[in-house]
Amino acid sequence: MNIQGNSYQDGSAIEISFYEGIIDSIAPVQTPLGQDLILGPGFTDIQVNGYGGIDYNEIHSDPIKLAEISRLLYKEGVTTHFPTLITNDPEQISRLILQLVSLRKSDEFSRMSIEGLHIEGPFISPMDGPRGAHPKKFVCAPDWSLVQKWQLEAKGLIKIITLSPEWENAVPFIERCVEHGILVSIGHTNATHQQILDAVKAGASLSTHLGNGAHPILARHPNYIWSQLSQNELSASIIADGFHLPEEVIQVFKQVKKENLMLVSDSVSLSGMPAGDYSLHIGGEVTLTPAGKLHLKSNPSILAGSASNIRSGVSFLIKNKLASLSEAWDMASVRPERLVNPGHRLFKEGSIADLILCKKLEDGDLEVLKTIKHGREVFSA
Repeated sequence: MNIQGNSYQDGSAIEISFYEGIIDSIAPVQTPLGQDLILGPGFTDIQVNGYGGIDYNEIHSDPIKLAEISRLLYKEGVTTHFPTLITNDPEQISRLILQLVSLRKSDEFSRMSIEGLHIEGPFISPMDGPRGAHPKKFVCAPDWSLVQKWQLEAKGLIKIITLSPEWENAVPFIERCVEHGILVSIGHTNATHQQILDAVKAGASLSTHLGNGAHPILARHPNYIWSQLSQNELSASIIADGFHLPEEVIQVFKQVKKENLMLVSDSVSLSGMPAGDYSLHIGGEVTLTPAGKLHLKSNPSILAGSASNIRSGVSFLIKNKLASLSEAWDMASVRPERLVNPGHRLFKEGSIADLILCKKLEDGDLEVLKTIKHGREVFSA
């Protein structure tokens, strides 16, 4: 596999070759300029609500406007992402799904980048705290006929559903999803320990942004965070932006979940936008600080979503010595990709390349220099 990118200003070029074996993680690269760069699998973000001022949860007069999200995420090294639709009126969710199908049909970059949809709700907890910013009036019990309708409209693109197993019919619903190839994730939940055990037995295999979408004050034990941590069959995603989880919580989650812990951005439309005050259709009046914290304008202690991206999550782990470069990179690439595509190897000779070339800066941040999607260069710095 040879990848040759554009030349630098002095005329030298980067050429990367692999001739044998399977590479599962990152690899150092020596360029003709003498710079030590890092080549690795592209990032896979399975929870993207929006980015760069554009929201997957809004209807646009021209769906092609949404195509900008894939292009912006390529600059951050995200080669695959899952648009995430949150709790809404079922017919509005249908319209949003059809909009995404239209987008993929009309835009090649979006078609390459979007490999699945993540439906986060409406089958979540109706309770304040676990429900988060999801509108309560649309929360409802799991409905398989509704999912069948959405999946037909999505042309089979729905790959993940986040739900709370506290509903009476959760177990048969989870079993139906798993039978039809939909990954079920536990999130925004007020489920009991037994309900979580039953959900795992039925086939639930992930916890959505574990530690968030929860009551601000919990019983020390039992509670639904301990219950999810205790289940080895459950992988877990986390938001590593410095605001959603304290560093010591990430350390504990890492020690418990080990290679089954992965990163998501859970980015909203204000991710990648300048600091300032904004008005959101969900969340209302909010403030985005220069440090990247997004909170209610009226109450800085209440988060209004994530304004981060998965590359910055990798950098956060490295800078704060919460993970090595290799492990942090795997948490954003190999692990989520294997979750949604079991058995898939990201680096294999002869396979289509989803790769990124990065430079590690002195402060631990990663600068993306090139992004390769399906063997094609889609971004170059």
